Amino acid sequence: MNRPQMLIVAASLALIQSAYAAPAAAPLPASNPLAAPSTLQFGYPAFDKIKNEHFKPAYVAGMREQLAEIAAIANNKEAPTFENTIVAMEKSGQLLTRVSTIFYSLQGANTNDAMDAIDREMSPKLAAHTDAIYLNDKLYQRVKTLFDKRASLGLDSESAFLLERYNKDFVLAGANLSAADKKKLKAYNGKMAVLGTTFSQNVLKEINADALVVNTRAELAGMTDAAIDAAAAEAKKRKLDGKFVVPLVNTSGQPPLAVLTNRATRERLMAASLARGSHGGKFDNRGVVTKLAKLRAEKAELLGYPDFASYSLVDQTAKDTGAVNKLLSELAKPAVANARKEAADLQKIVDADKGGFQIASYDWAYYTDKVRAQRYSFDENQLKPYFELDSVLIKGVFFAAEKLYGLTFKERKDLPVYNPDVRVFDVFDADGKQISIFIADMYARSNKQGGAWMNAYVSQSGLMGTHPVVANHLNIPKPPAGEPTLLTVDEVKTAFHEFGHALHGLLSDVKYPRFSGTSVPRDFVEYPSQVNEMWMVAPEVLANYAKHYKTGEAMPKELLEKVAASKKFNQGFTTTEYLAASIVDQRWHQLPSNKIPTDVLGFEAQALKDAGVDFAPVPPRYRTTYFSHSWGGYSAGYYAYLWSEKLDADTVEWFKENGGLQRKNGDHFRKTLLSRGGTLDAMELFRNFRGRDAKIEPLLERRGLTGN
Repeated sequence: MNRPQMLIVAASLALIQSAYAAPAAAPLPASNPLAAPSTLQFGYPAFDKIKNEHFKPAYVAGMREQLAEIAAIANNKEAPTFENTIVAMEKSGQLLTRVSTIFYSLQGANTNDAMDAIDREMSPKLAAHTDAIYLNDKLYQRVKTLFDKRASLGLDSESAFLLERYNKDFVLAGANLSAADKKKLKAYNGKMAVLGTTFSQNVLKEINADALVVNTRAELAGMTDAAIDAAAAEAKKRKLDGKFVVPLVNTSGQPPLAVLTNRATRERLMAASLARGSHGGKFDNRGVVTKLAKLRAEKAELLGYPDFASYSLVDQTAKDTGAVNKLLSELAKPAVANARKEAADLQKIVDADKGGFQIASYDWAYYTDKVRAQRYSFDENQLKPYFELDSVLIKGVFFAAEKLYGLTFKERKDLPVYNPDVRVFDVFDADGKQISIFIADMYARSNKQGGAWMNAYVSQSGLMGTHPVVANHLNIPKPPAGEPTLLTVDEVKTAFHEFGHALHGLLSDVKYPRFSGTSVPRDFVEYPSQVNEMWMVAPEVLANYAKHYKTGEAMPKELLEKVAASKKFNQGFTTTEYLAASIVDQRWHQLPSNKIPTDVLGFEAQALKDAGVDFAPVPPRYRTTYFSHSWGGYSAGYYAYLWSEKLDADTVEWFKENGGLQRKNGDHFRKTLLSRGGTLDAMELFRNFRGRDAKIEPLLERRGLTGN
């Protein structure tokens, strides 16, 4: 997944004014490493010099500096021009962009209590700052004047689209509201910023607090000795000597469920996962959800929309709730039907083993591996020795990028990192010229948010003369010292997926910062990353990286064939858990403000039932109370993965039709789409690449939803 860089929205000007009170009015001292762009190559952050205490003064100075720049633009006596208004806004706020980008990137990857406190304090002030810009009527009138006469300005296509985007940004931010309604909007935005921060911090803290604790090694039977030793080490770190701690990840399903032989342990692990944020205590998110849902709905209504989803989707490629609901409902019935068939297959294994129980959610992964082994004669443990992390990254992910785009990578050790496990690579184009820097942060940590994401510490821009510094973050469990890092199939897939996001940033070639890299609609941003997943199983790529970590032997051909044959296996489960979460996200955000329920879990259960996806053995991939996408940057937008997958599946067909892993194909994808960022309407970008609109048949075939 792509971690959104715009994590805040708006609030009250009183807060921002208080932030600029007398002591904060002094210029930011040059000794603060955030005061000026990093002198390291491409503006790579000086992680070794940046301390917690540097962020708050840099934030305050950055907001003050940008407000002064915006005031100069808004109060300019000269008639508005594209240069003195739009380009001037693009150049504004460089200090604030620098500090906020580094802060939020580090808070996701390497947070601490001090950073969490800064986030809680600064989020409403940053929100007020956003309002101070987008609700500035003088500024908006300059933008609107230019927009109204755009046809006569003689702008190139990227500049014309930038003007169009700015006008739309202002309108969606409330620029056309009355003064009284703008005041209401600021209040909504401020409260939403605080609640959003609270929700995300609760999720991370409860993941750590609610780890599974067991007393004996026997309860973890099925896990490898190395994994059990890691659980013992985690327990010791938490001062639980003699016990074993299995940390949670932020999906409903937990990786150990696939191997734990003790059903009671599996049940406890799943119960702990599903209960997060909803069983009382200081991390309970139910109250946060209801308040946030109501505020979002009220904001949408104030802006003239019936609900928050309608407001949010108007700026996406889907455009409206009808299109999203249609996609989700069309797939729900066949997906659940497939899941029920899969459950019946699992039940046969249980019955054959004389288990004496009905398959439950905490049994699914365990018995799925048994069915896979029975049907395809292999299981995950056969594959993992061939998926060693360094080989996957260097000989798999990087190798595919070299074959497609002519990129080469060279690791370097001279740049500072925020954690010893982080790796840094220079990225060179086919002509040998360095174009960017790539950061790989692969291991899970207790102070790192769950999931996987990409972010740009520095975004490419011709206007600003900047080159990309892009990072990928995964959450692979770190093995004990001396042990190899062996990945699951899902973790390998995630590595390729996130690097697809990275390529979107690394290969960006745009003029304006507003359009750089992944600055595209939310329901389009996952498309390039999903396309990149195809190279994971491309024969020439797989043969290059899937080698036994001890012997160096290639994965046997028959095992490769079994992996390929099992591609549609368990798609009923995978599609249903995803659809369930997407539907929950939409139902919450399609409510009017006077219909927000207080019974969070009851509402969720009814929403699943109404949609026909309430199949107990397959819970939603995320439940409401730990659904960071829904209550964070992907609000009303979790459907985006499936929406993007329609484009992805059709694109995979194009690559197959045109010879697969070839430079000519990669160059075409790069030229027409990856390098163009957000410079055109997203679907126009797709048509420029594909030559037509996307067809849905490849997606249905991939997901096993054709009835064949």
